[in-house]
Amino acid sequence: MNQDYSPASRRWLRPLIFVGLVFVAFIAACSLVKVERIDAGNVGIKVNLTGSGRGVDDITYTTGWVFYSPLSTAVYEFPVYTQHKEYEEFEVQSKDGSGFGVAPSLNYFIQQDKVDDIFRQYRRPLPDIENGFLKTAVYEAYRVATNRYTADSLISNRGSYEAQVKAALINQLQGVGITVQQITTKLEPPASLKAAIDAKNTAVQTGLQTENRIRQAEAQARINIAEAEGRAKAIRIAADAQAYANEKQQQSLTPLLVQMRWIEAWEKGGSQVPTYTGGAGGSQFLMQMPQPGKQ
Repeated sequence: MNQDYSPASRRWLRPLIFVGLVFVAFIAACSLVKVERIDAGNVGIKVNLTGSGRGVDDITYTTGWVFYSPLSTAVYEFPVYTQHKEYEEFEVQSKDGSGFGVAPSLNYFIQQDKVDDIFRQYRRPLPDIENGFLKTAVYEAYRVATNRYTADSLISNRGSYEAQVKAALINQLQGVGITVQQITTKLEPPASLKAAIDAKNTAVQTGLQTENRIRQAEAQARINIAEAEGRAKAIRIAADAQAYANEKQQQSLTPLLVQMRWIEAWEKGGSQVPTYTGGAGGSQFLMQMPQPGKQ
């Protein structure tokens, strides 16, 4: 079989080859050029990877869309707004050798005018710096601060302890370009100390409850005494009043008054008043005489 290799028969291959070359060129261009957008609140660092000052001297700030070749250029994005970083728990020793677990949480931000200095010194993106240099600084600040306290004083002075940690971090990081805003600590005492603290707290609470009961009993006793004194005083007042009344009554009992009281008592009993009285030597008596007409 004869095949036709004339120019007319190969004409349809030219467009296909052209499309293929364009596609290959596009793939090559994509591998040689990258596009990245630097968001608001971030600073982009464009680093030249070629030349005599590669990676150190040839650093420029970028914002917005950035086009670069990954073969000769690297772009790092550093946020300059507040960052929150939580570290896993690690152990530090107090002055008396007790082991405490600390799990710090840190709020900080990168100073915008120090971004290039930070990159020149560490040559890493921010997450690597957090888990490297910054983590080491945090651990060292806690180690030094914890070693200044005994176990008991550390529990009692947690506020000043965290203040010392923060001061140490600020002193170390401020000049580098990292500003520490806030640091909090999840402080976990050793099991033996925690048990002792719980027992002490229980004893204190029990003592407070006992004191409260004693105060209540004392208060109730004072109430009972006051009530008894009040009742006794009322009885004495009533007795004094009765004695005074009796005294006055005795002073007023003249013979004439006694005779009148006899008469009143006799009449109340339903009897007739005696019709004969007698007495000698100033004394008197009453005698009931028979009624008229009776023997």
